[in-house]
Amino acid sequence: LNNRHGVNQPRYPWADGPEYITQCPIQPGGGKFSQKVIFTTEEGTLWWHAHSEWTRATVYGAIIVYPKKGHAYPFPKPHADLPIIFGEWWKQDIFELFDDFRRSGGDPLVSHAITINGQPGDRYNCSGQDMFKLAVDQGKTYLLRLINAAMQDILFFSIAGHQLTVVGTDGTYTKPFKSDYITISPGQTIDVLLRADHPIAASYYMAAKFYSSARAAVNLNTTTALLHYTTNNTTTTPTAAAANFSAVSLSATADTNAFRSLADKKHPVDVPQKADTNLYFTLSMNAVPCPAGATCAGPNGARLAASVNNVSLVLPTSMDVLGAYYRGIGGVYGDDFPSNPPVSFDFTNLTIPAVYRTPATGNQVRMLEYNSSVELVFQGTNLLGGVDHPMHLHGTNFYVVGWGFGNFDRAKDANKTYNLVDPPFQNTIAVPRNGWVAVRFKATNPGVWFMHCHLERHASWGMGMTFIVKNGKGPNDKMLPPPSDMPPC
Repeated sequence: LNNRHGVNQPRYPWADGPEYITQCPIQPGGGKFSQKVIFTTEEGTLWWHAHSEWTRATVYGAIIVYPKKGHAYPFPKPHADLPIIFGEWWKQDIFELFDDFRRSGGDPLVSHAITINGQPGDRYNCSGQDMFKLAVDQGKTYLLRLINAAMQDILFFSIAGHQLTVVGTDGTYTKPFKSDYITISPGQTIDVLLRADHPIAASYYMAAKFYSSARAAVNLNTTTALLHYTTNNTTTTPTAAAANFSAVSLSATADTNAFRSLADKKHPVDVPQKADTNLYFTLSMNAVPCPAGATCAGPNGARLAASVNNVSLVLPTSMDVLGAYYRGIGGVYGDDFPSNPPVSFDFTNLTIPAVYRTPATGNQVRMLEYNSSVELVFQGTNLLGGVDHPMHLHGTNFYVVGWGFGNFDRAKDANKTYNLVDPPFQNTIAVPRNGWVAVRFKATNPGVWFMHCHLERHASWGMGMTFIVKNGKGPNDKMLPPPSDMPPC
């Protein structure tokens, strides 16, 4: 199944893609399903990827939505644009890797390389001659559409000697700002302008490297591509990467503070000034007992797990949630997902009692009234050592109205730090290690919509949940009926 990541599919969750949430997987050996993709206000860079176990490691691509005919970019038109897609590569079949990782109960094997448009670059002996090369004309401006399709980690990206101007994220435009490097989380897209204004007597490395706030073992290599000027007919030596990535110690979410929506007449914002529904979701790494007679590779011989509000998601297999909801079939999901964590404690304390490590398991959903205004605060916890969590919501974008480190304090944080004027409008946001992010959105898209961490190992361990937005009263406020070729379970 494929998900058009960031395409909101208004009133039509039937082609959204997550297996056992909105549909059952397409069966091997001849199974077919025609996906109907509905675009509305999206403009900029989105992407698509498989949404069944770890198949998105190799099945993904860009979606580019240009301005309507007769409309212009909110910045000078670039000479050309192209996608820069980051991926990951293993020396092992991805399905074997997935099975080994699930069987062990521990961390998956670290990837052997990051890729830029399918190539690891010349830091790897296997691909020195096949690195991705971008040819530019001196004096011209290019729109680079960055897409992080990597499975496991946030990435840093820079181009030696060149500044990048951020102009969009997740299919929406932003107020332009310059940066020497870009931090991009899995699932996120960022549009940047590159001005080719450097000497033509050299080539310039484009470089990407992992950022990880917690993992003990990550791929430490730098993946490279090459930027060169087409007027240069001589052989040149690439200039070293501009950013010293290993020296960057700030959380990857710190860059979010620079993002602002355009908030002008052509690109208005509609930030809910008050919330009808307030949700507080903790995001935790957990451990569950190893089955009797088995050997597990998690902490102290346990199996690793992950949770939202201490509920580790277990997907149904007999029927998808959407089909059960639409047909009124019971027993597939519960409708009592908690609005708050079941127990309050110092979520970001350096030492948290082990009693909090074991989550509940289940498949509960959170019902939302149509047209309600929702505030959702994601709270990272330090259970088993905290880590960043790029959280992605299907079916709607959200305004990122605030973020910070430590435990969220509504009296202090909401009243003093929220941006309710021009916050960024995104579908994926990296919640910082031992920190929080507050988002707001209007529940105007009836249907069943998945929310999950876009670090694939965390999603596999259970860091996800489902929203169901109820139908409204008007004929155009109700979910559309399903197509005739929905895949069977």
